[in-house]
Amino acid sequence: MITIIDYGIGNLRSIEKAFQHVGAEVLRTDRADDLARADHLVLPGVGAFGSCIDEVRRRNLEQPILDAVTRGIPFLGVCVGMQMLFDVSEEMGLHRGLGILPGRVVRFEGVYAREAVAAETGEVETDPRPLKVPHMGWNTLAPRYESPLLDGIEPGAYCYFVHSYYAVPATPEDVLATTSYGLDFPAIVARNNVFGVQFHPEKSQQNGLRLLRNFARL
Repeated sequence: MITIIDYGIGNLRSIEKAFQHVGAEVLRTDRADDLARADHLVLPGVGAFGSCIDEVRRRNLEQPILDAVTRGIPFLGVCVGMQMLFDVSEEMGLHRGLGILPGRVVRFEGVYAREAVAAETGEVETDPRPLKVPHMGWNTLAPRYESPLLDGIEPGAYCYFVHSYYAVPATPEDVLATTSYGLDFPAIVARNNVFGVQFHPEKSQQNGLRLLRNFARL
């Protein structure tokens, strides 16, 4: 059973349908006792970090989330749900996160394409034009080490991103895979039973479905 935390923000139906597509039973809930009984827990997120974490706390779901992580069940944060795993976000002011993973969430600022071919010389150089923010669209994964979460997902697999902020973990070992957008940022984080993905697996076609299937089998 995949328990999806429903704190009233974002369209959860798409990730619910994606889990069902890979054969998982799904429960959407905002009840603390459901979180206490969960054997797989998913924290989704769409929109601004501050609004999301405020609503989690308003519904008294922070401690049940922390208890579930301590209990050792597989836990997956998606997009802003991944960002909420960290200590603090700088999105529209400072907002305290769940503090499950040490680190900060910061905005893409002044990022440039690092590989552009100069028309006159043919040399690879930095493109002087800044990249657009938000980072939106398909981009590739560069795994740093093997994980059951990535079984069957090849290096260079494409996933779908929509975000203006990215995580900067204090512990490099927490980064399972990176993606490049002017700089290398964490696309997937992992520590013990806790995982987070910055992209949207429910919008990432076969690669995303494979990741959700892997998570459901942990």
